[in-house]
Amino acid sequence: MYRFSNTVIGFLNLFTLLASIPIIGGGLWMARSSTTCEGFLQTPLLVVGFVVLIISLAGFIGACFHVAWALWVYLVVMLLLIATLMGLTIFGFVVTSQGGGVEVPGRVYKEYRLEDYSPWLRNRIKDPDYWRTIRSCILGSKTCAKLASWTPLDYLEKDMSPIQSGCCKPPTSCNYNMATAVPQDPDCYRWNNVPTLLCYECDSCKAGVLEDVRRDWRKLSVLNIVMVVLLIGIYSTGCCAFQNTRRAETDYPYGENRMTKVRPRWDYYWWRWWQDKREQLY
Repeated sequence: MYRFSNTVIGFLNLFTLLASIPIIGGGLWMARSSTTCEGFLQTPLLVVGFVVLIISLAGFIGACFHVAWALWVYLVVMLLLIATLMGLTIFGFVVTSQGGGVEVPGRVYKEYRLEDYSPWLRNRIKDPDYWRTIRSCILGSKTCAKLASWTPLDYLEKDMSPIQSGCCKPPTSCNYNMATAVPQDPDCYRWNNVPTLLCYECDSCKAGVLEDVRRDWRKLSVLNIVMVVLLIGIYSTGCCAFQNTRRAETDYPYGENRMTKVRPRWDYYWWRWWQDKREQLY
């Protein structure tokens, strides 16, 4: 039964080794695609896939073929992975602690303000290159096209996603019928009826994207906690497998006495010499 940990680690790593193949395949397939959104996700998928492949291969070889150095590499990388996941989880909870929608009187949906989110997220979303990628993704998803057939009553009774609320319409407070110039939300002047423009350059659109990110990151952080607990359990089993492999390399089964001889006492050689002389004389 002392090899049970090796068997468990071997099966777990065989499973993750096979699971890494479709992850890498999906990343390579996205690399060939011309869709901007898929290209945006290909690098994380490829990195995760290759890391899982290398870790699983090292763990499988080390546990099943009793290769101590492979298990040592496996345990070191696993420890780094656990530390990284814990850091990302803490970071995710910190940067997503702010935000959320603002209630709109008489409407079901909420509206979102960019200044309500953490500085790190705001700086990230304001990067022109990053926003250009996100904007292309929103256009490609045809999220706003779903609202084209809405009636004024629908805007009063139906809910919207954060991106629809921020990108597909002007802020509810905007008033375009006033004859006199009255200061309004800057997004009111960025709005355009052209389907490819709408409010894609509005701060409310950026805030809607951040709200989606915040919600998804919260779910991912909870999943990360579960993964960290699971990885700690696997890491503990891997430590037992490493000890078993080191013991197997010494060629001594578990529980066997490794002492095959004891060092003779100081007068043993003298006694042995005397016995030999007596045998020669008699």
